[in-house]
Amino acid sequence: MSPTPPPAPSVAVGDWHGGWVSERALCVLAPNPGPMTLDGTNTWVLLEPGATEAVVIDPGPLHDEHLRHVVAEVEALGARVGATILTHGHADHAEGAERFAELTGAPTRAVGRGHDDLTDGGVVRVGGLELRVVATPGHTSDSLSFALPADSALLTGDTVLGRGTTVVAHPDGELAAYLDSLERLAALTGGGAVTSILPGHGPVVPDASAMVAFYRVHRAERLEQVRQALADGAAQAPDVVQAVVERVYADVPREVWPAAAQSVAAQLEYLRATG
Repeated sequence: MSPTPPPAPSVAVGDWHGGWVSERALCVLAPNPGPMTLDGTNTWVLLEPGATEAVVIDPGPLHDEHLRHVVAEVEALGARVGATILTHGHADHAEGAERFAELTGAPTRAVGRGHDDLTDGGVVRVGGLELRVVATPGHTSDSLSFALPADSALLTGDTVLGRGTTVVAHPDGELAAYLDSLERLAALTGGGAVTSILPGHGPVVPDASAMVAFYRVHRAERLEQVRQALADGAAQAPDVVQAVVERVYADVPREVWPAAAQSVAAQLEYLRATG
């Protein structure tokens, strides 16, 4: 039996504008809305109350006005950027990182793509703020989440979104890894260590456990739909991925079909490996 999806966010598409979501977390929304980025990329400014050094997670695209706006927000709090952290290397999250480093002088921390200075279970401390690194590959091979214990929150990048579901970005993304990551998040959220999610796109998720449960069931249901599409003839189509997309994602806007095709390719690879 499928769990009931978590309650719909209190803000509709286009109504999420970021802002303060806790005493430690400020979202500065990047001006890059779209079918895949929802309202835009969430650039997170994290600052321990009274501290003079902040952490910025995902500076976003190479958009100079946005990057300068983030710096201005930090400076308005009487602080400076002490570290920049990337949840993963996709351009809408990380393209502006090099320019942001020029503006702030702060180091950029990530894994992969020339970075290997964050490890699962590691702790990042800046200005009294503590973040715990949680490896959550699957959306991409380098995807990380970050637990903010003081707020019982988890910053998930694109692993879990504030609205809708995410893409397993094949071939870099891998479904088996993503399912394992969701299992890790289920343990974190189910045990009460994490109660809310600060995603890479969309509004804050107030019920982290319900959202992760919904994601896990959604993935299982999609896999079953792909199996059925193959059994119904998609397996014999000249382009199997496209045939599956047309059947399984028929009710999804065509503008997101290319992203759906990535997830389908990941699902087909998973089914080949698992039988």
